Amino acid sequence: MFDNITEDIKKRMRYLEEMNERQRKERTPGSERLRQIPPETGKFLAMLASNCPQGNFIEIGTSAGYSTMWISLACRERDIKVKTYEILPQKVKLAKETFKLAGIENYVELYEGDVLEYLEDVKDISFCFLDAAKDVYEQCYDIIIPNMKRHGILVADNAISHQDILKPMLEKAINDDRVDSLIVPIGNGELVCRKYS
Repeated sequence: MFDNITEDIKKRMRYLEEMNERQRKERTPGSERLRQIPPETGKFLAMLASNCPQGNFIEIGTSAGYSTMWISLACRERDIKVKTYEILPQKVKLAKETFKLAGIENYVELYEGDVLEYLEDVKDISFCFLDAAKDVYEQCYDIIIPNMKRHGILVADNAISHQDILKPMLEKAINDDRVDSLIVPIGNGELVCRKYS
């Protein structure tokens, strides 16, 4: 999978990595920053997604499409699409540009607006990456888990970097008898839940 990353994807990844680093150094305001995952987290997501059961792949919080490119590697292997949701218009514009330049439009469906308006209708979820505003994490979790396939995987970003804010949702997941859960110390910390019932 990683040996087959196209030059177009690599080029766009480098561009977004440089933009992300520049925004960090310039202290760009939070809502305007990309705040994307590091490459090692991207590889982790792709590996998890490539081993999920058949079903729907979703991503909540597209930003500029950096993590979507990583997930698309698994989608390409499986000949499926990831549904990705973004609420901020300026990030939707960047994401559309990313998907076109990276050549992954056949593996991505981008939805603009509040994910909570769409999420109830998504069934048979086999993979979910949650990386959005922290105040919607718990709501998203409560909708996703009942609609997740057996052995489906949910990954939530910032489980270590934003542990204080996410504490109620993290405790809920760790104590949820429908899933096996752990927090993986990679990148900003990833909560990984695997549904077993």
